[in-house]
Amino acid sequence: MQQPSKKPRLARGLHNSAAVLAAGSAGVSAQTTSGGSPAGSTSPPRRNGVPCGPLHPGSHAAASLSPRCLIATAAAAEPDIVTPAADEHGAAAAEGASLPATAGVAPGVNTLDGAEQQQLDVEPGQEQQQQQQQPRPKKVLVMPTPILPPEVPLDEGPWQNGVLLVDKPKTWTSFDVCAKIRGALKRIQVKKVGHAGTLDPMATGLLIVCVGRGTKAVDAFMAMTKEYTGVLRLGEGTPSYDADTEVSQRLPWEHITDEQLLAARERLVGEIQQVPPMFSAIRLGGKRLYEVARMGGEVERQPRTVTVEAFELERDPQDPQSVRFRVVCSKGTYVRSLAHDLGAALGTAAHLTALRREAIGEYRVQDAWQVQELTDQLVAQKKGGRGLAKELLQGALPKTQQTEAGGRQQEEAGMEAS
Repeated sequence: MQQPSKKPRLARGLHNSAAVLAAGSAGVSAQTTSGGSPAGSTSPPRRNGVPCGPLHPGSHAAASLSPRCLIATAAAAEPDIVTPAADEHGAAAAEGASLPATAGVAPGVNTLDGAEQQQLDVEPGQEQQQQQQQPRPKKVLVMPTPILPPEVPLDEGPWQNGVLLVDKPKTWTSFDVCAKIRGALKRIQVKKVGHAGTLDPMATGLLIVCVGRGTKAVDAFMAMTKEYTGVLRLGEGTPSYDADTEVSQRLPWEHITDEQLLAARERLVGEIQQVPPMFSAIRLGGKRLYEVARMGGEVERQPRTVTVEAFELERDPQDPQSVRFRVVCSKGTYVRSLAHDLGAALGTAAHLTALRREAIGEYRVQDAWQVQELTDQLVAQKKGGRGLAKELLQGALPKTQQTEAGGRQQEEAGMEAS
């Protein structure tokens, strides 16, 4: 005799239990199947701890059995059965309420969106760590206020975040200029003074000096394009590539034509690789290169990428050995090296005999202070107020009195012009 096919146990339990729940209100009695509990039992039959048989309609177990239990049982027995999900408290279906809109979603399918899932995946304490790892917003740089001639401000406010345009004298170092200004600013307790780009002692021209909080803008000024004018001399080379050291090399130059000069110039315009001179402030092995050079040493230097936007040349008709030039270049360019490299390209030697910085970005040397005029006004304010400063500026004092006043002011500032 052929045995009837058997339904899966758990699916059969779901079927019978659902029938009991549906017939409970009408008072229909359920019969106990094989393997179930005796009639009149108040607990559902179980297999391995899972309800699997019909329940008595009036029993406490039938009333308390939740649809969540039934759904979990069916999903475990037959994963491919699509079942409606219970609501948050698991009792909506038992009370005749409608089910949520997630019905029809297979068990095990994640219905959360990315943001919700990410929020659930965050472990305790991880959220605070993520907040600490977030980058802080960058502070906005407030550019310093230009303090321009002819009069220094009587108010101390601009000096707390200011910038001075100074025409550096020949033979002065950039540090000399900063020290002179720092000494004159002692009256208003401004201690931070720094320049935005070194000028060699033999060079003159625009030096930007930042004071107070303005020193935070030094890098911004240094990144600006520079403009220079000067004179180079053909046929003569020096160790420093300028007139600060004695001529150590002499080569023929008379054969060089203007056409050859301009052709050699073209190789040095645009983005080029430039080897810095030994007489420079670059550190290598813990020492400045000029320190090694002054002891007669020389080390290999790596070329650097710089940009020369313009390199204009004009031969002096009265002295063909001298060539006037104008250079517009990027940060890090050594004009001395340009002169040296130009001579090498022409098969001779060359070095700078004069150099002047005309501009840094939009700032020009025509708007710059003379160092002595600036420091005289600052010290005069400290000594006698605005009146003496104006007299010095306008030349109202006799020359002898101006000299005496200037001498007293230099002595009080503890500085001497180099």
